Amino acid sequence: MDPLDDQPLAETPVAPQRSTMQQIFFGPYGLRAGWGLLIFIAMIVLTIMAVRTSFHLYYQHHPAALAASKAAANAQKSAQAAGSTEMPPRDAIFSHGIPFVLILLLSWIMSRIERRRIGVYGIPPKPYIADFIKGLISGVCALSLLVGLLWISHLLVFTGFAITGRAAFISALELLGAFTLVGFAEEYAFRGYLQYTIARGLSGILPPGNPYRNALGFWLAATFLSIIFFVGHGKNPGESPIGLLSVFLVGLVFSYSLWRTGSLWWAIGMHITWDWAQSCIYGVADSGMMAKGHLLQSHPMGSPLLSGGLTGPEGSLFILFILALLTLVIRFTLPKRPQPTLFPERAPVLPPPPVFIDALPVAEAS
Repeated sequence: MDPLDDQPLAETPVAPQRSTMQQIFFGPYGLRAGWGLLIFIAMIVLTIMAVRTSFHLYYQHHPAALAASKAAANAQKSAQAAGSTEMPPRDAIFSHGIPFVLILLLSWIMSRIERRRIGVYGIPPKPYIADFIKGLISGVCALSLLVGLLWISHLLVFTGFAITGRAAFISALELLGAFTLVGFAEEYAFRGYLQYTIARGLSGILPPGNPYRNALGFWLAATFLSIIFFVGHGKNPGESPIGLLSVFLVGLVFSYSLWRTGSLWWAIGMHITWDWAQSCIYGVADSGMMAKGHLLQSHPMGSPLLSGGLTGPEGSLFILFILALLTLVIRFTLPKRPQPTLFPERAPVLPPPPVFIDALPVAEAS
């Protein structure tokens, strides 16, 4: 009798094999970033199509509403042709408020699909109130410094108040609400789910042991999305090359605050009061557009490269100094927090527990 027959057979773990379909869609850390982006973009496209179809059906049954909409669109085109670029504050509800709610909803859906906390996309459930307040203060102070430099240099002239009294107070509140929607919508759209997921995908190119893995993925994603941010502003009337450069650079500044603090709260606060101060208080153009109901009446003077011209202060070369200063503000006033790791949780589809089978007996030596 073979002496091995009296020995108990060893248990050898056998790693289960995932199906080819699972390997295509899921990596070791869950849904692959590329598929996540495709699903997110597809949901956005389908949502836009659904909204447009709903409006089309509504206008079919309400001809008067369609006529009023066309009249408003024609009036806006006529105003732009005449050189007017004023934006009513309530337009922000449709242009930024509704899109923000939809992007937040779709980001939540993606967090459920990927089994991640939605807070890793830039807005943690527990808000960093101090960061937000610092952002609000930084925005109004930085814009005031820029306007002050232009005024001292005689590149910007104030000619009085455009509105006063109760109308000015109501307008200031309306514009503050409008730019609050703008701040949340634009920051979350460009530096929320997209920033996190693109960074995760690009970081995955490098081996896990590379110490620059997260940083490279983050900053490549931030650069790419800042370019998209810049392209999105290119259609604004009165925009200039310096203005577009400042849009790209401010996107990187906002990204730096996200990199340092792990959240978008400072960037959102700064975005809100920067836009509010220039469009409401000082009455200067914002990317070539004026807000309806601004308090002060102002006009650029001199070279557009220095004054910003029709673009507004963001088109002035002085903006480069302001953005450098804001980078230092982030570095020395905001706490450095641990980054939400790009690979925080493992796959929603995980290999099943190891299955143990009896090892085959060793063949008897001949």
